[in-house]
Amino acid sequence: MRVHLVDPSAFTPPYDRALAAALAAVGVDVTLVTSRFAYGEVAPARGYAVDERFYRAAVGAPGSRLRLAAKLAGHVPGMLGYARAARAADVVHFQWLTVQPLDVHLLPRGRPVVLTAHDVLPREPRRGQLAAQRRLYGRVDHVVVHSAHGRDRLTGELGLDPARVTVIPHGAFTDLAALPARLPPELAAAPPDVPVVALTGLLRPYKGLDVLLEAWQGMGGAELWIVGLPRMPLPVRLPPGVRLVGRFVADAELAGVLRRADLVVLPYREIDQSGVLYAALGLGRPLLLSAVGGFPEVAAAGAAELVEPGDPAALHAALRALLDDPARRAGLAAGAAHAAATTFSWPEAARRHRALYGMLTGS
Repeated sequence: MRVHLVDPSAFTPPYDRALAAALAAVGVDVTLVTSRFAYGEVAPARGYAVDERFYRAAVGAPGSRLRLAAKLAGHVPGMLGYARAARAADVVHFQWLTVQPLDVHLLPRGRPVVLTAHDVLPREPRRGQLAAQRRLYGRVDHVVVHSAHGRDRLTGELGLDPARVTVIPHGAFTDLAALPARLPPELAAAPPDVPVVALTGLLRPYKGLDVLLEAWQGMGGAELWIVGLPRMPLPVRLPPGVRLVGRFVADAELAGVLRRADLVVLPYREIDQSGVLYAALGLGRPLLLSAVGGFPEVAAAGAAELVEPGDPAALHAALRALLDDPARRAGLAAGAAHAAATTFSWPEAARRHRALYGMLTGS
C-alpha cells in the first residue's frame, strides 16, 4: 500500500516522521510530502521517502512577513502540483492544511483523503469559521483524532458521522531518550540540586502561562523553567525562581530540559492533545495537567495528575504537593513509561492507521 503523509508547512516534523517510520516498519510504502523545516534539524528518514516539494521558493527568516508572503504566493501552485503527484498514492493523509479556506477546493481527488485533526476545532472561532471547518471535514473521506474528547466534539458540535471519525492516540516520542541530551546554555548556571518544574513548547495564551506564573508565587525550594518560542507577549519581570529560554530549542535541548525536570506541568486552558505531553511521556516524566480536552485520558492511564484549569490556587497546591512527594512523582513516572510503551506507542498507532487505510481501500 502506498501512502502519502502530507504536511505542507512542516508544522509537526517530529510527529510526521515518527508516524512515517512506524508505518514503514509495518510494511507500508510511505512518502512524507512536506517542505524544508526552517528552524533546525529533523530526524533522518527511516524506511520512508521524503518529498520536500512545498514552498521551495520561500525566502526570508522563519516567521518573517517576507517568508509568509512568499509561502502564500506559492501555496496554490504547490497544492495543484501535489494534486497531480497524489495519483501515485493509494491513500493521501494530510496532517495539516496550511490555508484551509483555499485547501478545501484544492484537495486531491480520485483516492481516499484522510485528515488528522490535531486541532479539532478553532479556538475562539470567528464568524463563519465553524461552518468552514464543517465543509472541510465533509470534503475528506475520513478524520483521525487523538482522543475520545476530540471525536465527541466533531460528532456532537459539528454533526460529523461517527463512522467517518477514528480515534488513534498520539504516539509518545521515545526516540528523545536516545539523543545526546544537553541543557540550553541559558540554563547552565542553574543549581544542579534544586527541584525543577518545566513548561516547554510554543508559548501561546491558551497554554496558561499567566496562571502558572501566578501559581508559582511563594513556591520556594524549586525552580520553574519556561522553555519555548514565544507567540505572545511575555511579562517584563518574572517571579523569583523562574528561568526563561524564549526561543525554539532543538530536540537535544528539549530532551535535556525534560530529563532534568522533576515535574512537567501543562496548565492549558484548552487543548485536545499536545506534542509536548508526548515528549515528556516518551521520557517517562511525571506530569501535572489541566483537566481539559484529551488530557484526562492520559491521566487515566496513570501517567499524570490533573488540576482544574485557570485556577492558580489549585495549581499552586498541586505543584507543592508533588514537589514535596518524590514517591508520588516516581509513581507517575512509572505510569508514563508504561503508557508510552503500550497505549501511546508508535507501533500501536501504526497498526491502527494501517487498519484504517485498509478499510478505506478495501485492501
